[in-house]
Amino acid sequence: MRAISQNVYGGPEVLEEVELDRPVPGPSEVLVRVRAAGMNPTDWKHRRFAGFLDRLPLVLGWDVSGVVEAVGIGVTLHAPGDEVFGMLPYPHGSGAFAEFVVAPARALVAKPENVDHTQAAAVPLAALTAWQVLVDAAGVRPGQRVLIHAAAGGVGHLAVQIAKHRGAHVIGTASAPKHALLRELGADETIDYRTGDFTKIDPVDLVFDTQGGDTAVRSLDVLKPGGRLISIALGTFPKDLPGRAAARDVIAHALLVEHDQEGMRAVAGLVASGALRPVIETVLPLADAAKGHELGDTDHVTGKIVLTVP
Repeated sequence: MRAISQNVYGGPEVLEEVELDRPVPGPSEVLVRVRAAGMNPTDWKHRRFAGFLDRLPLVLGWDVSGVVEAVGIGVTLHAPGDEVFGMLPYPHGSGAFAEFVVAPARALVAKPENVDHTQAAAVPLAALTAWQVLVDAAGVRPGQRVLIHAAAGGVGHLAVQIAKHRGAHVIGTASAPKHALLRELGADETIDYRTGDFTKIDPVDLVFDTQGGDTAVRSLDVLKPGGRLISIALGTFPKDLPGRAAARDVIAHALLVEHDQEGMRAVAGLVASGALRPVIETVLPLADAAKGHELGDTDHVTGKIVLTVP
């Protein structure tokens, strides 16, 4: 099978198209013929340095949408020919940037019929992250105020929609040209992070932090007593932030996404109902994965980048 692999860490130029043996599904696993694979910031970060994956050669990619080709022993959830999508186990289960990939059967769910594989592949990792922050960890309820940083990004634009679906008042930070999109997706307020000051807004119940560093520290100032900051910026999450938060009668902690069939089913339901839709900035063929990484390295992607596999 064709795959995009790397033998060293570095820039997009380290990525190359290679021929690999087609994987074989083991017990409780399925083999998926990949139709599309979503790209996420964790892909370009792991391309640059070992991160969670200290192994080479390396095939990246966690978001997959495709067709079940074969199933391993004990699998009853899926059968050959089923259209499925989901997130491969994060972080050690990467491998979606290929013609075929093996995944745990329970990492995947049926692809909603109202979206194609390209749209479906843009959803899993980012939407699961948003779901696990907003629903599983924070339990966002109607009427609560939620501030989402980098709200037009891959995770952020889906978080806006999920928070709005939960009945929250949603405030998003992004550059001014992206504000119209955020309002279209459901944001009630928008703040230009270049010229505005998010600390001047009325207090919020939850800060969804995607930036870490000084942004996370300053975000404590906008939380109501008993409020919560949840960060997905593990690499830049200040180690002393939980203690500083506790001194202010608020909570701050970091979250790492996990593959989760219950969460994926909930996400799939939102997609099927039209309550959740991915914004896709660019679609590229698998062979042009390096171009996707070049775009990702700019840190100015609106929504998602998706690779298609003919």
